[in-house]
Amino acid sequence: MKKQLTLFVFIVGTTLLRAADDKVFINGVEGYTNTPMLPNSQWHVHDPNRAQPVIVTPGTTFSAQATPPSDAIVLFNGTDLSGWTDLKGQPAPWEIVDGAMVAKKSDIRTKQEFGDIQLHVEFCEPVPAVDSGQGRGNSGVFFMGKFELQVLDCYGSKTYPDGQTAALYGQHPPLVNACRPPGEWQTYDAVFTAPRFTDSGDLKSPAWITVFHNGVVVQNHQAYLGPTGHKIFPKYAPMPATGPLALQFHNNPTKFRNIWVRPILPPDEP
Repeated sequence: MKKQLTLFVFIVGTTLLRAADDKVFINGVEGYTNTPMLPNSQWHVHDPNRAQPVIVTPGTTFSAQATPPSDAIVLFNGTDLSGWTDLKGQPAPWEIVDGAMVAKKSDIRTKQEFGDIQLHVEFCEPVPAVDSGQGRGNSGVFFMGKFELQVLDCYGSKTYPDGQTAALYGQHPPLVNACRPPGEWQTYDAVFTAPRFTDSGDLKSPAWITVFHNGVVVQNHQAYLGPTGHKIFPKYAPMPATGPLALQFHNNPTKFRNIWVRPILPPDEP
């Protein structure tokens, strides 16, 4: 009886260890193979077996003197964080260094809320580059506080494709990898369309996004399968028509600057 009990404890302990350590590495790429299957796809969420996006070297896309359009809402002008809070509504705890906000302590979000928008944001990954995969310069831009456009340092660093730079996190890898080296400023220019629901709460149309990373198209009118998250199966539920723009703190001091949006009215609205 004692021998059987010892064997039982060993088996249970081994199972718990495996369940707690479910990340795998395939050909040097981190990921998961026990997560939900993405709809109409052969891939798991965060599947390391997906093909890595082809690397493209971006051209010159902006200058430090670039200015926003005349009708843009400037969300960060390089001097203060008065338009931002943490997720509890308290003053944003990030630092401002040399005209850039530096990720620190917690996620932050805008006080204003938006639906359909054009977004411009510039980001810079930490130097020296530390760690690899998801631990390297991790952050994110969240539309409506729910739909993540991944920020990561994938210059010479691989991770599961649906979690790399410019991925719709956990859903769609970018069409190509257009990353610049850490320490260089990079741009996202995006057009985001909020999801629509019927009066009864059914999904009428998903959220859509088109993204240019450093001037290179990386998401071409791609649909979000639902709000994004780690290792989850995405699905929609009724939500407000607007939400904040949020930036993620993921234990890396990623920098952001020159953030502005232009709300987009549907064609049939004045």
